[in-house]
Amino acid sequence: MRFHFALTLQALWTGVCQAAMQHYPAAWGHYDVCKSKIYSDEGLTWDYMACQPEAADMTQFLKVSLDPPNITCGDPPETYCALENPYMCNNECDATTEELAHPPELMFDIEGRNPTTFWQSTSWKKYPKALLVNITLSWNKTIELTDDIVLTFESGRPEQMVLEKSLDYGRTWQPYQFYATDCLDAFTMESKTVQDLTQHTLLDIICTEDYSRGYVWKYDKTVRFEIKDRFALFAGPQLHNMASLYGQLDTTKNLRDFFTITDLRIRLLRPATGATMVDENNLSRYFYAISDIKVQGRCKCNLHANSCVYDKEKLSCECEHNTTGPDCGRCKKNYQGRAWSAGSYLPIPTGTANICIPNNIGPVIRPNVSSLGVANRKEVAPQVALSTATSVHVANSKRGRSWNSYVAPQMTPKPSNSRVCDNELLRCQNGGVCVNNVRCSCPSDYSGLLCEKPRCESELGGCGGPNSGQAPLTPPSSPRLLLLLLLLGTALRREASCWPAGL
Repeated sequence: MRFHFALTLQALWTGVCQAAMQHYPAAWGHYDVCKSKIYSDEGLTWDYMACQPEAADMTQFLKVSLDPPNITCGDPPETYCALENPYMCNNECDATTEELAHPPELMFDIEGRNPTTFWQSTSWKKYPKALLVNITLSWNKTIELTDDIVLTFESGRPEQMVLEKSLDYGRTWQPYQFYATDCLDAFTMESKTVQDLTQHTLLDIICTEDYSRGYVWKYDKTVRFEIKDRFALFAGPQLHNMASLYGQLDTTKNLRDFFTITDLRIRLLRPATGATMVDENNLSRYFYAISDIKVQGRCKCNLHANSCVYDKEKLSCECEHNTTGPDCGRCKKNYQGRAWSAGSYLPIPTGTANICIPNNIGPVIRPNVSSLGVANRKEVAPQVALSTATSVHVANSKRGRSWNSYVAPQMTPKPSNSRVCDNELLRCQNGGVCVNNVRCSCPSDYSGLLCEKPRCESELGGCGGPNSGQAPLTPPSSPRLLLLLLLLGTALRREASCWPAGL
């Protein structure tokens, strides 16, 4: 009887734990509320939280340009041969006929139609002169990438290609990733994959052969820049530990900048040839054709807005927290009582709003109601030492030289403020004392920049070990355990009703 009772309790406990685990990523993933009303000693007041817009398909807001501008096929009309069959030459491109035209906007239209719509370049008629095309995607707005960039090619993936990004509206460019059938030959770099990266080398720029090597025209059509695989280095393979990722994005400027863009540029350097040698008698086989480009992301609003509007062909954040500007990057007039600061993802899951305050009011000391509701308090996440060369590091450059055309602009971090705590905003926790408004002096049982970590976490056996200074956990009696589980289930149901659904 006791054995069956124990199994019942174990099943109930497992169900409760699974319910909690299912809701936690939802709470971490949103930051969709900028403020809410709460009751305090002063009555009904606003509680401010970090917030950001939902991720969306950003290709509906971009402008596309091609260089050279006359590189699109159809003027004059041209007939193309199939890459896999040089004797099948029944594909026609004519810019004056809608059914036969392949303009750039067809890279961003709705997919799934038959026949497939796509942009197409002129053929490689000037071989051996290189067939070079730059496709530039511009948003006139700072964008934060949230998912893989995916390019779908309609006729063979290019044998050499570079994906580049700009953070200053196209004035300067730096490489995101190199693609080639032979990285060493094309870019003097060893071939790598994103799986070869670690937390410490995430900012390395790699060359990959995964999307170029081999030729199976009918099946291998996509080229990716893997955003989620890079997120997974901090958040885990299924992105369950978003708290870790948000903590790193919050405290490491280089990491946040890595996933931030204003423009993307696709540099097509050599088309698919399907063989080791170019067939000079059938140059109409060689061209570029792209049927789809996917760019998923959100407007960067510095965690001061939960919506972004597209008006008069321009994206702009709808700023909260008394901030203003396209990215909510400054305080409103008469709200500059302290220096502007971006919002913070910490503490999870509500973050810190860092609101702008009126000029005639000093820093606000708010009651410490709970770690989930304090709007103007920061927690410090442990930082991972990322590779920080004078420019973004191009990984494994060989033969004593890098690819000189791709010297990246500097992305060195700004000097960090040495202040860790003060008596107003960054309070020491768990009984710690702020010394000279600089550092926390922690009680013997706690450690960390803000005394936020129980010291026993780093000891052998953890906080339940015999040397931890804490009493080991002992299982309660069966009636008490059943009562505890019932109370916990009730609390979880109440809590779940307040959590947002979905990531």
